Amino acid sequence: MLVTGGAGFIGSNFLLRMAPRYPKVLFVNLDSLTYAGNLMNLAPVEKAENYFFVHGDISDRNIVRNLFREYAFSTIVHFAAESHVDRSVQSPLSFVETNVLGTATLLEEARAAWNPDEFETGRYRFHHVSTDEVYGSLGPEGLFSETTPYDPRSPYSASKASADHFARAWGQTYGLPVVVSNCSNNYGPRQFPEKLVPLVIVRAMKENEIPIYGKGENIRDWLFVADHCEALETILLSGADGETYGVGGETCRTNLELVHFVLDRVDRALNRPEGASRALVSLVKDRPGHDYRYAMDTSKVRRELGWRPRHDLLQGIDATIAWYLENEEWLKAVLDESWRRWYNEQYVART
Repeated sequence: MLVTGGAGFIGSNFLLRMAPRYPKVLFVNLDSLTYAGNLMNLAPVEKAENYFFVHGDISDRNIVRNLFREYAFSTIVHFAAESHVDRSVQSPLSFVETNVLGTATLLEEARAAWNPDEFETGRYRFHHVSTDEVYGSLGPEGLFSETTPYDPRSPYSASKASADHFARAWGQTYGLPVVVSNCSNNYGPRQFPEKLVPLVIVRAMKENEIPIYGKGENIRDWLFVADHCEALETILLSGADGETYGVGGETCRTNLELVHFVLDRVDRALNRPEGASRALVSLVKDRPGHDYRYAMDTSKVRRELGWRPRHDLLQGIDATIAWYLENEEWLKAVLDESWRRWYNEQYVART
């Protein structure tokens, strides 16, 4: 199995789940190790016999082609993507290069390497992991579903929407066994602290100001990363080629409600007076193209595959806070990028 972006947040949690559960499967992690990729995430499996890391870019066709030749992948789980909306507003073309060109490169090399006579046998699977942001913005009511028309509003969501279309086009045109999953906002251990939940936790730990866009009224559906990884495993094992599955946490909150909830749980974990950290919140000018509401209909994946999220918001947030409090060395290494020195000393020297 080729796992792209396996050193990132969701990819590393996926590998930490899957590698021990499937010891007879070789997991090859291809990651370019941008600011959000961190091999410290994978320390528990880095010495496993069925795990191997390759430092490279999914847009580099020679690297991808050589990996297919060397490992004869039958399965691809494609996480690798630039994913932060704010960064996409500042640097949109890097999102096009990674999310669009990188996805097309993987699809084309899979098509070149795999036997089309076996496309319908279940031997191969290309799982493209995407986002609910491709559907645009909801009003006060309603849910996104697998048939919702695409309406991306940011360079990030536009690049992911394009990647989704390429994946489905390779399925329709060439018969490539592709499945797409669109998930809601993830949170949990090992998330880079530019995203909302870890940003709030880290700033609350340090008692720093916490900026919130606009009035904090934007609504998101929050999915604990362990639940998402279980859904991905379920789709890999039981999902049908050519299908799309919406995966959500079924937990919608306004940004301000979520921030206050996280802060109150941090106060509790640190034995501070209840509500003390709410004073750290500061409302700032809204960002361009800020979608109002996301909410995912999960009835298809529930009905057809029997998956549902196991964690409610209280369980997920408490587990996330506990992880960040217990892993301050990881946090420091990520924020000052000293993990790269760790990588050079621990990984490169050994290999």
